[in-house]
Amino acid sequence: MTLIIVILLLLGYVVIATGHTTGVNKSAIAIFIGTVGWVVYICYGTDFVMQRHAEDYWTFLNGDLPSSEAVKYYIYNNVFLYYVGRAASIVMFLLATMSIVEILHNNGCFDFVTKWIKTRNPKRLLWTITLATFILSANLDNLTTATMMLVIMHSIVQSRRQRMLIGAAIVIAANCGGCLTVIGDPTTLVLWGDGAITASRYTAYMALPVLLAWIVPTILINRQLPERLDTQWAPMPFRGDDTNLLPWQRIVMLFVGIGGLWFIPTFHNITKLSPFLGALCVLSVLWVVNEVMNRKLMSADQMQHRLTPRSVQYGSLQQILFVMGIMLGMGVVTETGVFGDVAQWIDDTFGSVWLLGIASGLLSGIVDSFTIAMSDISLYPIADAAMKGSYAENFITNGAYWKIIAYCTAVGGCLLSVGSVSGLALMKMEHIKVGWYMKNLTPKVLAGGLIGLLVLWLEVNFI
Repeated sequence: MTLIIVILLLLGYVVIATGHTTGVNKSAIAIFIGTVGWVVYICYGTDFVMQRHAEDYWTFLNGDLPSSEAVKYYIYNNVFLYYVGRAASIVMFLLATMSIVEILHNNGCFDFVTKWIKTRNPKRLLWTITLATFILSANLDNLTTATMMLVIMHSIVQSRRQRMLIGAAIVIAANCGGCLTVIGDPTTLVLWGDGAITASRYTAYMALPVLLAWIVPTILINRQLPERLDTQWAPMPFRGDDTNLLPWQRIVMLFVGIGGLWFIPTFHNITKLSPFLGALCVLSVLWVVNEVMNRKLMSADQMQHRLTPRSVQYGSLQQILFVMGIMLGMGVVTETGVFGDVAQWIDDTFGSVWLLGIASGLLSGIVDSFTIAMSDISLYPIADAAMKGSYAENFITNGAYWKIIAYCTAVGGCLLSVGSVSGLALMKMEHIKVGWYMKNLTPKVLAGGLIGLLVLWLEVNFI
Protein backbone atom coordinates (compact mmCIF):
# COMPACT_ATOMS: atom_id res chain seq x y z
CA MET A 1 0.00 0.00 0.00
CA THR A 2 2.95 2.30 0.57
CA LEU A 3 3.83 1.91 -3.10
CA ILE A 4 0.28 2.86 -4.14
CA ILE A 5 0.36 6.02 -2.02
CA VAL A 6 3.79 7.01 -3.38
CA ILE A 7 2.69 6.38 -6.98
CA LEU A 8 -0.42 8.47 -6.32
CA LEU A 9 1.79 11.33 -5.11
CA LEU A 10 4.21 11.07 -8.04
CA LEU A 11 1.39 10.96 -10.58
CA GLY A 12 -0.08 14.00 -8.86
CA TYR A 13 3.27 15.79 -9.29
CA VAL A 14 3.23 14.99 -13.00
CA VAL A 15 -0.34 16.22 -13.50
CA ILE A 16 0.36 19.39 -11.50
CA ALA A 17 3.48 20.05 -13.59
CA THR A 18 1.58 19.56 -16.86
CA GLY A 19 -1.58 21.37 -15.78
CA HIS A 20 -0.90 24.29 -18.14
CA THR A 21 -1.06 21.94 -21.13
CA THR A 22 -3.75 19.50 -19.96
CA GLY A 23 -6.02 22.20 -18.54
CA VAL A 24 -6.48 20.26 -15.28
CA ASN A 25 -6.67 22.57 -12.27
CA LYS A 26 -3.79 21.89 -9.87
CA SER A 27 -6.01 22.59 -6.85
CA ALA A 28 -8.31 19.73 -7.89
CA ILE A 29 -5.33 17.39 -8.18
CA ALA A 30 -4.00 18.44 -4.78
CA ILE A 31 -7.35 17.79 -3.11
CA PHE A 32 -7.59 14.41 -4.87
CA ILE A 33 -4.13 13.37 -3.66
CA GLY A 34 -4.88 14.44 -0.10
CA THR A 35 -8.25 12.71 0.19
CA VAL A 36 -7.59 9.47 -1.72
CA GLY A 37 -4.21 9.05 -0.03
CA TRP A 38 -5.80 9.00 3.41
CA VAL A 39 -8.55 6.62 2.24
CA VAL A 40 -5.90 4.14 1.04
CA TYR A 41 -3.93 4.63 4.26
CA ILE A 42 -6.84 3.90 6.59
CA CYS A 43 -7.88 0.81 4.61
CA TYR A 44 -4.54 -0.77 5.53
CA GLY A 45 -4.07 1.22 8.71
CA THR A 46 -2.99 -1.61 11.02
CA ASP A 47 0.30 -2.16 9.17
CA PHE A 48 1.17 1.54 9.19
CA VAL A 49 0.16 2.06 12.82
CA MET A 50 2.13 -0.95 14.09
CA GLN A 51 5.15 0.26 12.13
CA ARG A 52 5.21 3.84 13.48
CA HIS A 53 2.87 4.10 16.48
CA ALA A 54 2.81 0.63 18.06
CA GLU A 55 3.44 1.69 21.67
CA ASP A 56 0.97 4.56 21.54
CA TYR A 57 -1.63 2.30 19.91
CA TRP A 58 -1.43 -0.30 22.68
CA THR A 59 -1.88 2.48 25.21
CA PHE A 60 -4.90 3.69 23.27
CA LEU A 61 -6.45 0.19 23.38
CA ASN A 62 -6.13 0.16 27.19
CA GLY A 63 -6.28 -3.62 27.36
CA ASP A 64 -8.95 -4.10 24.68
CA LEU A 65 -8.38 -6.45 21.79
CA PRO A 66 -7.18 -4.78 18.56
CA SER A 67 -9.74 -4.59 15.75
CA SER A 68 -10.23 -2.83 12.44
CA GLU A 69 -12.68 -0.42 14.07
CA ALA A 70 -10.25 0.37 16.88
CA VAL A 71 -7.36 1.10 14.52
CA LYS A 72 -9.56 3.40 12.42
CA TYR A 73 -10.62 5.33 15.50
CA TYR A 74 -6.97 5.57 16.53
CA ILE A 75 -5.88 6.85 13.11
CA TYR A 76 -8.66 9.42 13.04
CA ASN A 77 -8.06 10.78 16.54
CA ASN A 78 -4.29 10.44 16.88
CA VAL A 79 -2.87 10.65 13.35
CA PHE A 80 -5.28 12.18 10.85
CA LEU A 81 -6.50 15.07 13.00
CA TYR A 82 -2.91 16.17 13.65
CA TYR A 83 -2.33 16.77 9.94
CA VAL A 84 -5.78 18.30 9.49
CA GLY A 85 -5.06 20.75 12.31
CA ARG A 86 -1.65 21.59 10.83
CA ALA A 87 -3.15 22.27 7.40
CA ALA A 88 -6.19 24.07 8.79
CA SER A 89 -4.02 26.52 10.75
CA ILE A 90 -2.31 27.59 7.51
CA VAL A 91 -5.60 27.75 5.61
CA MET A 92 -7.23 29.83 8.37
CA PHE A 93 -4.29 32.25 8.30
CA LEU A 94 -4.57 32.58 4.52
CA LEU A 95 -8.33 33.06 4.79
CA ALA A 96 -7.85 35.82 7.36
CA THR A 97 -5.17 37.66 5.35
CA MET A 98 -7.17 37.35 2.13
CA SER A 99 -10.21 38.79 3.90
CA ILE A 100 -8.07 41.65 5.22
CA VAL A 101 -6.86 42.38 1.68
CA GLU A 102 -10.46 42.32 0.42
CA ILE A 103 -11.64 44.81 3.07
CA LEU A 104 -8.72 47.15 2.37
CA HIS A 105 -9.18 46.87 -1.39
CA ASN A 106 -12.91 47.56 -1.20
CA ASN A 107 -12.25 50.73 0.77
CA GLY A 108 -9.72 52.07 -1.72
CA CYS A 109 -6.75 51.64 0.61
CA PHE A 110 -4.61 50.49 -2.31
CA ASP A 111 -5.69 53.25 -4.70
CA PHE A 112 -2.44 55.02 -3.87
CA VAL A 113 -0.63 52.46 -6.03
CA THR A 114 -2.59 53.55 -9.12
CA LYS A 115 -1.80 57.20 -8.35
CA TRP A 116 1.91 56.50 -7.82
CA ILE A 117 2.33 54.70 -11.14
CA LYS A 118 0.44 57.29 -13.20
CA THR A 119 3.22 57.82 -15.71
CA ARG A 120 4.31 56.87 -19.21
CA ASN A 121 7.89 56.42 -18.01
CA PRO A 122 8.45 52.64 -18.08
CA LYS A 123 11.27 52.78 -15.54
CA ARG A 124 9.19 54.62 -12.97
CA LEU A 125 6.10 52.45 -13.52
CA LEU A 126 8.06 49.18 -13.36
CA TRP A 127 9.94 50.01 -10.17
CA THR A 128 6.97 51.61 -8.42
CA ILE A 129 4.56 48.75 -9.03
CA THR A 130 7.11 46.04 -8.23
CA LEU A 131 8.27 47.85 -5.08
CA ALA A 132 4.65 48.13 -3.91
CA THR A 133 4.16 44.43 -4.73
CA PHE A 134 7.30 43.42 -2.83
CA ILE A 135 6.35 45.39 0.29
CA LEU A 136 2.70 44.31 0.33
CA SER A 137 3.59 40.66 -0.35
CA ALA A 138 5.90 40.64 2.66
CA ASN A 139 3.06 41.80 4.89
CA LEU A 140 -0.02 40.26 3.24
CA ASP A 141 -0.70 37.15 1.18
CA ASN A 142 1.64 37.18 -1.82
CA LEU A 143 -0.82 35.52 -4.22
CA THR A 144 -3.62 37.99 -3.53
CA THR A 145 -1.18 40.89 -3.75
CA ALA A 146 0.25 39.65 -7.05
CA THR A 147 -3.20 39.09 -8.57
CA MET A 148 -4.38 42.54 -7.46
CA MET A 149 -1.28 44.21 -8.94
CA LEU A 150 -1.66 42.26 -12.18
CA VAL A 151 -5.25 43.49 -12.48
CA ILE A 152 -4.10 47.10 -11.92
CA MET A 153 -1.27 46.75 -14.45
CA HIS A 154 -3.52 45.06 -17.02
CA SER A 155 -5.98 47.96 -16.93
CA ILE A 156 -3.21 50.54 -17.47
CA VAL A 157 -0.66 49.14 -19.94
CA GLN A 158 -2.05 48.66 -23.45
CA SER A 159 0.76 46.76 -25.20
CA ARG A 160 0.53 43.01 -24.59
CA ARG A 161 4.31 42.50 -24.75
CA GLN A 162 4.85 45.28 -22.22
CA ARG A 163 2.20 43.73 -19.96
CA MET A 164 3.93 40.36 -20.21
CA LEU A 165 7.28 41.80 -19.11
CA ILE A 166 5.91 44.00 -16.33
CA GLY A 167 3.57 41.20 -15.20
CA ALA A 168 6.52 38.82 -14.90
CA ALA A 169 8.36 41.42 -12.80
CA ILE A 170 5.29 41.65 -10.54
CA VAL A 171 5.26 37.85 -10.05
CA ILE A 172 8.97 37.86 -9.20
CA ALA A 173 8.49 40.71 -6.71
CA ALA A 174 5.52 38.93 -5.10
CA ASN A 175 7.34 35.62 -4.66
CA CYS A 176 10.50 37.27 -3.33
CA GLY A 177 8.55 39.61 -1.06
CA GLY A 178 6.49 36.74 0.33
CA CYS A 179 9.70 34.84 1.11
CA LEU A 180 11.04 37.77 3.15
CA THR A 181 8.78 37.26 6.18
CA VAL A 182 7.14 34.38 8.01
CA ILE A 183 3.64 35.64 7.14
CA GLY A 184 4.14 36.42 3.45
CA ASP A 185 4.09 32.94 1.94
CA PRO A 186 2.47 29.57 2.78
CA THR A 187 5.90 27.89 2.88
CA THR A 188 7.31 30.25 5.50
CA LEU A 189 4.03 30.00 7.42
CA VAL A 190 4.46 26.22 7.63
CA LEU A 191 8.10 26.55 8.71
CA TRP A 192 7.19 29.13 11.35
CA GLY A 193 4.21 27.14 12.61
CA ASP A 194 6.35 23.99 12.91
CA GLY A 195 9.00 25.88 14.90
CA ALA A 196 11.69 25.49 12.22
CA ILE A 197 12.33 29.26 12.06
CA THR A 198 11.77 32.33 14.20
CA ALA A 199 10.37 35.52 12.70
CA SER A 200 13.09 38.12 13.33
CA ARG A 201 16.11 35.89 12.73
CA TYR A 202 14.65 34.48 9.53
CA THR A 203 13.88 37.92 8.06
CA ALA A 204 17.34 39.20 9.02
CA TYR A 205 19.00 36.42 7.02
CA MET A 206 16.64 36.57 4.05
CA ALA A 207 16.50 40.35 3.53
CA LEU A 208 19.56 40.78 1.30
CA PRO A 209 19.21 37.54 -0.74
CA VAL A 210 15.56 38.12 -1.67
CA LEU A 211 16.20 41.78 -2.45
CA LEU A 212 18.90 40.76 -4.91
CA ALA A 213 16.72 37.99 -6.35
CA TRP A 214 14.06 40.64 -7.05
CA ILE A 215 16.24 43.61 -8.08
CA VAL A 216 18.60 41.84 -10.53
CA PRO A 217 15.92 40.42 -12.88
CA THR A 218 13.91 43.64 -12.60
CA ILE A 219 16.93 45.64 -13.81
CA LEU A 220 17.30 43.26 -16.74
CA ILE A 221 13.57 43.45 -17.55
CA ASN A 222 13.77 47.24 -17.42
CA ARG A 223 16.26 47.17 -20.31
CA GLN A 224 13.70 45.48 -22.56
CA LEU A 225 11.02 48.12 -22.06
CA PRO A 226 10.62 50.98 -24.57
CA GLU A 227 11.33 54.59 -23.69
CA ARG A 228 7.61 55.33 -23.51
CA LEU A 229 4.76 53.06 -22.45
CA ASP A 230 1.37 52.72 -24.12
CA THR A 231 -0.95 53.47 -21.21
CA GLN A 232 -4.61 54.22 -20.67
CA TRP A 233 -5.82 55.70 -17.40
CA ALA A 234 -9.33 54.82 -16.28
CA PRO A 235 -11.15 56.86 -13.61
CA MET A 236 -10.95 55.64 -10.02
CA PRO A 237 -13.46 52.82 -9.36
CA PHE A 238 -16.98 53.53 -8.14
CA ARG A 239 -17.35 52.12 -4.62
CA GLY A 240 -21.07 52.23 -3.95
CA ASP A 241 -21.25 55.97 -3.16
CA ASP A 242 -20.43 59.25 -4.88
CA THR A 243 -17.61 59.79 -2.36
CA ASN A 244 -14.87 57.50 -1.12
CA LEU A 245 -13.45 57.32 2.37
CA LEU A 246 -11.34 60.30 3.36
CA PRO A 247 -7.57 59.82 3.07
CA TRP A 248 -7.11 59.72 6.85
CA GLN A 249 -9.75 56.99 7.12
CA ARG A 250 -7.95 54.87 4.54
CA ILE A 251 -4.67 55.37 6.38
CA VAL A 252 -6.29 54.25 9.63
CA MET A 253 -7.66 51.10 7.98
CA LEU A 254 -4.32 50.38 6.30
CA PHE A 255 -2.54 50.81 9.64
CA VAL A 256 -4.99 48.51 11.44
CA GLY A 257 -4.75 45.84 8.73
CA ILE A 258 -1.03 45.76 7.97
CA GLY A 259 0.09 47.03 11.38
CA GLY A 260 -1.95 44.30 13.02
CA LEU A 261 -0.29 41.64 10.89
CA TRP A 262 3.12 42.97 11.95
CA PHE A 263 2.13 42.28 15.55
CA ILE A 264 1.34 38.60 14.91
CA PRO A 265 4.92 37.30 15.51
CA THR A 266 4.94 39.11 18.86
CA PHE A 267 1.49 37.69 19.63
CA HIS A 268 2.77 34.19 18.85
CA ASN A 269 5.90 34.60 20.98
CA ILE A 270 3.92 35.85 23.98
CA THR A 271 0.94 33.48 23.89
CA LYS A 272 2.43 30.47 22.00
CA LEU A 273 -0.95 30.21 20.27
CA SER A 274 -1.18 29.50 16.54
CA PRO A 275 -0.52 32.57 14.35
CA PHE A 276 -3.89 32.17 12.61
CA LEU A 277 -5.59 33.20 15.86
CA GLY A 278 -3.71 36.50 15.75
CA ALA A 279 -4.67 36.97 12.10
CA LEU A 280 -8.34 36.36 12.92
CA CYS A 281 -8.08 38.89 15.75
CA VAL A 282 -6.68 41.50 13.34
CA LEU A 283 -9.46 40.68 10.88
CA SER A 284 -12.15 41.15 13.53
CA VAL A 285 -10.76 44.54 14.59
CA LEU A 286 -10.47 45.69 10.96
CA TRP A 287 -14.00 44.47 10.31
CA VAL A 288 -15.34 46.59 13.16
CA VAL A 289 -13.36 49.62 11.94
CA ASN A 290 -14.73 49.02 8.44
CA GLU A 291 -18.33 49.07 9.66
CA VAL A 292 -17.73 52.19 11.75
CA MET A 293 -16.13 54.01 8.81
CA ASN A 294 -18.91 52.93 6.45
CA ARG A 295 -21.91 53.21 8.78
CA LYS A 296 -23.72 55.54 6.34
CA LEU A 297 -23.33 53.07 3.50
CA MET A 298 -24.36 50.24 5.81
CA SER A 299 -27.57 52.01 6.75
CA ALA A 300 -28.26 52.83 3.08
CA ASP A 301 -27.67 49.19 2.09
CA GLN A 302 -25.05 50.21 -0.49
CA MET A 303 -22.21 47.91 0.61
CA GLN A 304 -23.37 45.29 -1.90
CA HIS A 305 -21.72 47.35 -4.66
CA ARG A 306 -18.30 46.81 -3.14
CA LEU A 307 -16.93 43.83 -4.93
CA THR A 308 -13.46 42.38 -5.16
CA PRO A 309 -12.34 41.50 -8.73
CA ARG A 310 -13.45 37.97 -9.60
CA SER A 311 -9.88 37.01 -10.52
CA VAL A 312 -8.73 37.81 -6.97
CA GLN A 313 -11.59 35.84 -5.40
CA TYR A 314 -11.08 32.80 -7.65
CA GLY A 315 -7.31 32.81 -7.21
CA SER A 316 -7.63 33.03 -3.42
CA LEU A 317 -10.06 30.11 -3.27
CA GLN A 318 -7.78 27.99 -5.45
CA GLN A 319 -4.80 28.80 -3.23
CA ILE A 320 -6.66 27.72 -0.08
CA LEU A 321 -7.79 24.41 -1.59
CA PHE A 322 -4.36 23.75 -3.08
CA VAL A 323 -2.57 24.31 0.23
CA MET A 324 -5.04 22.07 2.07
CA GLY A 325 -4.71 19.26 -0.46
CA ILE A 326 -0.91 19.33 -0.64
CA MET A 327 -0.49 19.40 3.15
CA LEU A 328 -2.87 16.45 3.60
CA GLY A 329 -1.06 14.56 0.84
CA MET A 330 2.35 15.18 2.39
CA GLY A 331 0.97 14.10 5.74
CA VAL A 332 -0.14 10.68 4.52
CA VAL A 333 3.19 10.05 2.74
CA THR A 334 5.03 11.04 5.92
CA GLU A 335 3.03 8.45 7.86
CA THR A 336 4.17 5.70 5.48
CA GLY A 337 7.80 6.38 6.44
CA VAL A 338 8.90 6.93 2.84
CA PHE A 339 10.21 10.45 3.42
CA GLY A 340 12.61 9.17 6.07
CA ASP A 341 14.05 6.62 3.63
CA VAL A 342 14.37 9.27 0.90
CA ALA A 343 16.13 11.63 3.32
CA GLN A 344 18.62 8.90 4.23
CA TRP A 345 19.33 8.24 0.54
CA ILE A 346 19.86 11.96 -0.12
CA ASP A 347 22.26 12.23 2.82
CA ASP A 348 24.25 9.20 1.65
CA THR A 349 24.32 10.27 -2.01
CA PHE A 350 24.80 14.05 -1.83
CA GLY A 351 25.39 15.02 1.79
CA SER A 352 24.80 18.71 1.04
CA VAL A 353 21.76 20.80 1.88
CA TRP A 354 22.90 23.34 -0.72
CA LEU A 355 22.73 20.83 -3.58
CA LEU A 356 19.31 19.75 -2.34
CA GLY A 357 18.23 23.40 -2.28
CA ILE A 358 19.40 24.02 -5.86
CA ALA A 359 17.64 20.85 -7.06
CA SER A 360 14.48 21.93 -5.24
CA GLY A 361 14.63 25.34 -6.89
CA LEU A 362 14.85 23.80 -10.36
CA LEU A 363 12.00 21.40 -9.60
CA SER A 364 9.91 24.27 -8.23
CA GLY A 365 9.92 25.93 -11.63
CA ILE A 366 8.70 22.73 -13.28
CA VAL A 367 6.21 21.36 -10.74
CA ASP A 368 5.14 23.96 -8.17
CA SER A 369 7.07 25.87 -5.53
CA PHE A 370 4.77 25.05 -2.59
CA THR A 371 4.53 21.36 -3.52
CA ILE A 372 8.31 20.98 -3.67
CA ALA A 373 8.81 23.03 -0.50
CA MET A 374 6.36 20.84 1.44
CA SER A 375 8.15 17.73 0.16
CA ASP A 376 11.47 19.12 1.42
CA ILE A 377 10.00 20.14 4.78
CA SER A 378 8.55 16.63 5.20
CA LEU A 379 11.93 14.97 4.59
CA TYR A 380 13.56 15.99 7.87
CA PRO A 381 12.32 16.56 11.42
CA ILE A 382 13.55 19.56 13.39
CA ALA A 383 16.78 18.50 15.10
CA ASP A 384 17.66 19.12 18.73
CA ALA A 385 19.70 22.25 19.44
CA ALA A 386 22.38 20.03 21.01
CA MET A 387 23.28 18.80 17.50
CA LYS A 388 25.43 21.88 16.82
CA GLY A 389 28.75 21.07 15.20
CA SER A 390 27.42 18.14 13.14
CA TYR A 391 25.58 17.75 9.83
CA ALA A 392 22.32 17.68 11.79
CA GLU A 393 22.96 21.33 12.76
CA ASN A 394 21.44 22.26 9.41
CA PHE A 395 18.06 21.05 10.69
CA ILE A 396 17.84 22.72 14.10
CA THR A 397 15.54 25.71 14.63
CA ASN A 398 16.84 28.52 12.39
CA GLY A 399 19.17 26.00 10.75
CA ALA A 400 20.54 26.57 7.25
CA TYR A 401 18.31 23.96 5.62
CA TRP A 402 15.04 25.75 6.32
CA LYS A 403 16.34 29.07 4.95
CA ILE A 404 17.74 27.38 1.85
CA ILE A 405 14.49 25.58 1.09
CA ALA A 406 12.36 28.69 1.62
CA TYR A 407 14.61 30.80 -0.62
CA CYS A 408 15.27 28.27 -3.39
CA THR A 409 11.64 27.20 -3.81
CA ALA A 410 10.35 30.79 -3.77
CA VAL A 411 12.83 32.00 -6.39
CA GLY A 412 12.73 28.70 -8.28
CA GLY A 413 8.98 29.09 -8.64
CA CYS A 414 9.73 32.10 -10.88
CA LEU A 415 12.03 30.18 -13.24
CA LEU A 416 8.98 29.15 -15.26
CA SER A 417 5.55 30.71 -15.31
CA VAL A 418 4.03 27.39 -14.16
CA GLY A 419 6.08 27.32 -10.96
CA SER A 420 3.70 29.34 -8.80
CA VAL A 421 -0.01 30.13 -8.59
CA SER A 422 0.68 33.82 -9.28
CA GLY A 423 2.70 32.82 -12.35
CA LEU A 424 -0.22 30.76 -13.61
CA ALA A 425 -2.50 33.74 -13.03
CA LEU A 426 -0.19 35.81 -15.24
CA MET A 427 -0.20 33.08 -17.91
CA LYS A 428 -4.00 33.06 -18.05
CA MET A 429 -4.33 36.84 -17.95
CA GLU A 430 -1.79 37.60 -20.69
CA HIS A 431 -1.86 34.24 -22.57
CA ILE A 432 1.86 33.71 -22.03
CA LYS A 433 3.52 30.63 -23.50
CA VAL A 434 6.08 28.68 -21.47
CA GLY A 435 8.58 28.88 -24.34
CA TRP A 436 8.40 32.68 -24.47
CA TYR A 437 8.87 32.89 -20.70
CA MET A 438 11.90 30.56 -20.81
CA LYS A 439 13.54 32.65 -23.52
CA ASN A 440 12.86 36.09 -22.10
CA LEU A 441 12.71 35.67 -18.32
CA THR A 442 14.20 32.40 -17.06
CA PRO A 443 17.85 33.52 -17.56
CA LYS A 444 17.13 36.77 -15.70
CA VAL A 445 15.48 34.99 -12.77
CA LEU A 446 18.31 32.45 -12.67
CA ALA A 447 20.94 35.21 -12.54
CA GLY A 448 19.23 36.99 -9.66
CA GLY A 449 18.54 33.72 -7.85
CA LEU A 450 22.16 32.55 -8.00
CA ILE A 451 23.47 35.92 -6.79
CA GLY A 452 21.02 35.85 -3.89
CA LEU A 453 21.94 32.24 -3.08
CA LEU A 454 25.63 33.17 -2.99
CA VAL A 455 24.85 35.95 -0.50
CA LEU A 456 22.79 33.51 1.60
CA TRP A 457 25.72 31.06 1.59
CA LEU A 458 28.06 33.80 2.83
CA GLU A 459 25.60 34.76 5.57
CA VAL A 460 25.11 31.18 6.77
CA ASN A 461 28.83 30.38 6.82
CA PHE A 462 30.34 33.64 8.06
CA ILE A 463 27.71 35.40 10.18
